[in-house]
Amino acid sequence: MNNKELLSAANKKIKQLQGYNRSSKKRREAGVFVAEGIRLCREVPDKYLTEVYLTPDLEGEADALKAPYFLVDGAVFSKISDTQTPQGILALCSRPEYRFDDILGDGKHTPLVVVLEDIQDPGNLGTIMRVSEAAGVTGVIMSRGCADIFSPKAVRATMGAIFRVPFIVTEDIEASISDLKAKGVTVYAAHLKGSEDYAKLDFKKPSAFLIGNEGNGLKDETAALADKRLFIPMEGQIESLNAGVATAVLVYEAHRQRA
Repeated sequence: MNNKELLSAANKKIKQLQGYNRSSKKRREAGVFVAEGIRLCREVPDKYLTEVYLTPDLEGEADALKAPYFLVDGAVFSKISDTQTPQGILALCSRPEYRFDDILGDGKHTPLVVVLEDIQDPGNLGTIMRVSEAAGVTGVIMSRGCADIFSPKAVRATMGAIFRVPFIVTEDIEASISDLKAKGVTVYAAHLKGSEDYAKLDFKKPSAFLIGNEGNGLKDETAALADKRLFIPMEGQIESLNAGVATAVLVYEAHRQRA
């Protein structure tokens, strides 16, 4: 269905989109999320694309998107947009779903896993997904205490990686770490009190990095499950790195070694 009539702000679909943007509960219950912006909408695989909403001047964009689309005027679009300068297009998407074994890759590459505990900033979370794809990470595990990866800000920050990097949200991060170790994955905790310089470790074998909360780092019980605690040397008076930056440093060292 392609609706050529402009949807009003009172339309049921418009109100649903507003709810999905604002509420993780509503997104979870409906099994959907919103991807906004021209580039991101182009990144959505057909199998996840449910509906497209766009302003009349961008109707041509709908030709390449294999989904029903609906037209909204600029004033109405601003009500369903999560950005201050809307581009005039968003897509309603179904959620990718993965199993634990998907995190280990397709067998063609040595497993490289990022395990995130209670990352609070959705921008950080999305950035970690983006850099994970760039560095060849096979999968990401997130604790239930992490920000919602399907929030509009996190989705935008992934730059499309949300559709390509396998990820799961675990109810029991300790059990997930134990499962990784049982699969032959060496687990490294990024820790301020780490005893080994990350640049002197071997990440060519199956590896996983534990990354903790922005303010508090890893919980003691989580860090205790690691095979090794590593640190990233820092100059000056800096005590710690942003979670996204620390992840980038570690996964790219693994990428360098494997190359």
